[in-house]
Amino acid sequence: MSVLSIIEVSEGKIKKTSYEAAYYGSKVAETLGTDAVGVVLGTASAEELANLGNYGLKKVLHANDAKFDAFDSKAFTKAVADAAKAAGATVVVSSFSQNGKLLAPRVAVRLKAGYVPGASELPTFNGNAMNATKNVYSGKAKASYQASTDIKVIAVSPNSLSPVKVSGTAAIEAFTPSSVSDADFGTTIKSVDKAVGEVSLPEADLVVSAGRGMKGPENWGMIESLAHELGAATACSRPVSDVDWRPHHEHVGQTGITIKPNLYIAIGISGAIQHLAGVNQSKVIVVINSDPEAPFFKAADYGIVGDAFQIVPKLIEEVKKFKATAH
Repeated sequence: MSVLSIIEVSEGKIKKTSYEAAYYGSKVAETLGTDAVGVVLGTASAEELANLGNYGLKKVLHANDAKFDAFDSKAFTKAVADAAKAAGATVVVSSFSQNGKLLAPRVAVRLKAGYVPGASELPTFNGNAMNATKNVYSGKAKASYQASTDIKVIAVSPNSLSPVKVSGTAAIEAFTPSSVSDADFGTTIKSVDKAVGEVSLPEADLVVSAGRGMKGPENWGMIESLAHELGAATACSRPVSDVDWRPHHEHVGQTGITIKPNLYIAIGISGAIQHLAGVNQSKVIVVINSDPEAPFFKAADYGIVGDAFQIVPKLIEEVKKFKATAH
């Protein structure tokens, strides 16, 4: 028996959300009194994989094959199912990331497993029954899922559980998925457009976002400056991306990316319900808006009523001063 965590890598580096999945899997394994194992598909260094021991994994099954460097849900599904069988896994944990949303349900079908999408807390067990909780209705309520299948699959919502690092080194074991063939790799990557030198929005702990209150794309320099000083990702509201002030991959909201950072700063965004649906699970929300009646203030933990063009530059200077004294 074991708990198997699916570890995603990008350019040989483990994704932040996968460290969370590894830690989540290790805590489930503790509850069940069994081993926490990880599976990594694609190129990654032994040092990178051994570091997973700091997040509770005892062993990592590594399919060190460059064919897995590009995500293909069909091939990955077969490979993860093979790993689950090889490890004798009774629980499989994935991040509820962009890839995880495609992969986890397919793995569940292949393993004839009950599936919990977007779990927000650690599960509890009563005999063969597993109970897990997730947020629903844009975080306004919680739903309880129960799975009684022999194998369970959980996709854990990013930033739901803060990993606590321990001292450990994961043993690395070479793994060759027996059911995967070249024919399973049906996706060909022609090119990749990637933002360079920026914090990935889906994995960011801090996010600085802005809306139409910025009046035009030429004013975004101070938003980027604030994000840079904070080490934060930048985001925007839908109207901003619709008129091409900002790239569409920065659009957060019901029809864009759903995020759950530790801190979300909204500048010049009114706070329509569609936008709130994508950000209201942020742990702390700060709103800067010149309209005291802006709906966003009702969802904010902290609010500043005022002109962003006066407030943000002052905020940047204060962050710089703080960083200077902190060092």
